[in-house]
Amino acid sequence: MVKVISYEARSNDLGEEFNVLIVQGGITPALSKETGKFYLTSKKASIPCTFDEGVCNSLIGTSLEGKVVKIKTEPYSYTIEETGETIQIDFRYEYLNEELVMEQQHLVDSKEVV
Repeated sequence: MVKVISYEARSNDLGEEFNVLIVQGGITPALSKETGKFYLTSKKASIPCTFDEGVCNSLIGTSLEGKVVKIKTEPYSYTIEETGETIQIDFRYEYLNEELVMEQQHLVDSKEVV
């Protein structure tokens, strides 16, 4: 399960604005690379939506089936807001609803080819 914790307005390459819901997954233990000690964290992802600001705001606190997963990407630069440090990373976090993916795949597989 993930929980909607916020929303943001964004714009696409054509300058058209749309909203994204910010979702947060459950608590995950992690190991610090610096100290070698465990800590708890939670991953976030954004989901584009067709909702206006009012609907997005009303969805904060809503739970959705699914999880936030780490996806490998081409390396890119990322600036850490708190420190201003720019780092190279090769992943992003995405929302995944496995049931919906399997359902869509079933629909594709069940279509007859003419």
